[in-house]
Amino acid sequence: MSMFFYKTFGMDIYFFLNCFFIYSFFGWIFECAVMSYEEKRPVNRGFIRGPLCTIYGAGALGVYFLLQPIAEHKVLLFIVGAVLATIFEMLVAWLMTKLFGCFWWDYNNKPFNYKGVICLESTLCWGAMTTLTFVCFQPFVEKLVNIYYARYGKLVAVAVLALYCIDFSTSFYKAYGERDKLSDEEQLVEAEEQFQ
Repeated sequence: MSMFFYKTFGMDIYFFLNCFFIYSFFGWIFECAVMSYEEKRPVNRGFIRGPLCTIYGAGALGVYFLLQPIAEHKVLLFIVGAVLATIFEMLVAWLMTKLFGCFWWDYNNKPFNYKGVICLESTLCWGAMTTLTFVCFQPFVEKLVNIYYARYGKLVAVAVLALYCIDFSTSFYKAYGERDKLSDEEQLVEAEEQFQ
């Protein structure tokens, strides 16, 4: 497994996990800051209880490795990153709706939105973040990981992964259980119809 990761990503699985969780943590900070500003009150964002938005970890590392061949073409990187991240956001919303009866964001108040699931503002933001991932985020994250990786990297990766798995499992169980408690079946049907 570790050899597969090194051949595929140029880093071992433990280094990859450390990068993944750092991106997820910064994504959580970003989400909380944006939503707290928009709602004028403190907002704790994320699917799990811990301070991680793992969609950011998956998204950042996904585009970083997938778009390596066009990394030098910044305009193309922006466009492709914006489109891929928007498609990813749409797929996650569809999956959440199928599993839980709803998704945890709403762009209905944003101009140029589609059913509250995606909007132009977020698409442009994803393009900018994709470009910044190559220009500064990935070098910064790797530098952070390298500070502690030699001595504690594997231990940190395994410990955070274990805590994350427990948190994700309990959060998933709770969210899935709440779907079953929906008293208004029309609400669930309406949410599912958004993607039909």
